[in-house]
Amino acid sequence: MNTSDAPHRRQFVRAALATAASYGQILGANDRIRIGAIGTGGRGQYLLSQLKLAEQNEIVACCDVYEPRRLEAKSKYATADAQDHLDYREILDRKDIDAVVIATPDHWHVPITVASVRAGKDVYCEKPVTHSIEEGAGLIAAVRESKRVLQIGLQQRSWEHFAQARKEIMDGRLGQVTMIRTYWFQNHIPSMGQVPSFNMAKLDWKRFLGSATDRPFDPDQFGNWRWYWDFGGGAMTDLFVHWVDVAHWIMNDDTPTRATATGLKAVLVQRQTPDTMSAALAYGKVVVEFDSALLGYIEGGGLMIRGTKAAMRLWRGGFAVYGELRNYSERPDPANPILEVKSKEDGTLPHMKNFLECVRTRATPNASVEIGVSAARAGHVANIAMRGNGVWMG
Repeated sequence: MNTSDAPHRRQFVRAALATAASYGQILGANDRIRIGAIGTGGRGQYLLSQLKLAEQNEIVACCDVYEPRRLEAKSKYATADAQDHLDYREILDRKDIDAVVIATPDHWHVPITVASVRAGKDVYCEKPVTHSIEEGAGLIAAVRESKRVLQIGLQQRSWEHFAQARKEIMDGRLGQVTMIRTYWFQNHIPSMGQVPSFNMAKLDWKRFLGSATDRPFDPDQFGNWRWYWDFGGGAMTDLFVHWVDVAHWIMNDDTPTRATATGLKAVLVQRQTPDTMSAALAYGKVVVEFDSALLGYIEGGGLMIRGTKAAMRLWRGGFAVYGELRNYSERPDPANPILEVKSKEDGTLPHMKNFLECVRTRATPNASVEIGVSAARAGHVANIAMRGNGVWMG
């Protein structure tokens, strides 16, 4: 080593140690990461339950525009001295909080995430991380400038059998992949006509609306916001985003060049987003499809990945590889897969553990901001095509 460099090296080491020491003080002597929850509805509370299983962290604050939800979350998952907040900015102002978990409606994701990283908080944010294509660049810049950790809730990235399935494909098990059909079928019919009940004296409706156009309170828009354009993006961003992210991971390509899509309200006519839809996105030499209908559970959700040597059915319960047949067949699932793997756990827990580890080590998480923005963008372009003339061109 050049001796003239020694003073500079010692200065660098002292600075690094000082930074590590100050970060250790934030985490506390017991190395427990202190977390604030922003958005404590059904999905938010499930994330908190996984944090509890992950250990070495504690929920010290709960924020929601609806008081019963934040008090329920606090009683179930938070520390005895935890506080509840109506305004998320009060959580960001607290110096004793290291990170936040955001599970709000989609239109709040970017504003709260940007404010959080600028306040020095690490963030776990549910997908889709953006509510529009235009939000992506600013979000990436804010995260990179702040040097904070941002994990997007695309839990397949931390799910063991999804990683194993990808390796099989990378190793050539399927040959050349040219088509990835994704699908997700759910049954929303039983919930229609059952108007949710909320105590308006304990709900801040204006705060829920945020940047959305002002309107009278609507219990269905509040309780089922995913299916209204001002707050969510329907199945394309709520469901397809999960699977298209897996496709991006498999293809090593996250930039569609063309999208076609169509959809309609066939059954759930009271809501804004379609209940029956189909989309196709072109990537290089691969087409990624998405089919969805919200009127029945048969087939559920998953991917069928088709290659020149074999095909793979991949879903949250595992995956199976089917070798190419000698003769034409119309059997839905060929018998005797050449490889079958079953899932061992819900990927949300290892995904949350990966987030916590990255908070400690400052490593890049499995579902980084760029990954989250790309997955959301695919859902957005499909929606643009579906709501326009049926075609989007990159």
